[in-house]
Amino acid sequence: MKKIIVLVMLLAAFTLALNGCATTSDRTGTETKTGEVKKMSNSDLENAIKAKFDNDAQIKAASLGVDADVDKNTATLSGTVESEALRTRAVELAKSAHAGLIVMDKIDVKPRELSRSEYTEERAREEREKAKSRGETVGSSLDDAWIHTKIVTKLIGNTNTPERKINVDVNNNVVTLRGTVDTPAEKMEAERVAKETDGVKRVVNQLKAGGK
Repeated sequence: MKKIIVLVMLLAAFTLALNGCATTSDRTGTETKTGEVKKMSNSDLENAIKAKFDNDAQIKAASLGVDADVDKNTATLSGTVESEALRTRAVELAKSAHAGLIVMDKIDVKPRELSRSEYTEERAREEREKAKSRGETVGSSLDDAWIHTKIVTKLIGNTNTPERKINVDVNNNVVTLRGTVDTPAEKMEAERVAKETDGVKRVVNQLKAGGK
């Protein structure tokens, strides 16, 4: 009788073990009853990254493009954001979506142009500090800081002007452009951008073209 009870208990334990093996968890978090691991698809990875983006209001608003390749464990991000900080945040969020993911960053940074009513004293202070670090000068008025911000933003977004080679000084609504650009066309384009900026009274173009 004892042998029968032992056999019954062993059989029950064996049956439970088989049932436990019948359901396994795959890498994507879904469960299968066949014991097979379900492979993540490209769209699964893209959706996982987009879900991370959706948790950040600013990144979500940028509507960045995501192109994933599961076999290579890579994802390419594209689109435009307003700052380097947002671009860095987008890359980090994407990386957190999957272990070991390699992110190809093709995001452009294009600051949004602020209207005069949106421009604050705090923003003006930050703009003056940033200008000073680049060897530029900005007057004490709110208008001077606003004009500087707008011109720099326009030069960054203009493919015909090498913004990082151009210094922009603003004082009493008068803009002075300094530095060296590659061609006379770039010099004239930078001047045009400055002249067509609201609030600018006059532009002094001291840019040198091709070292001349």
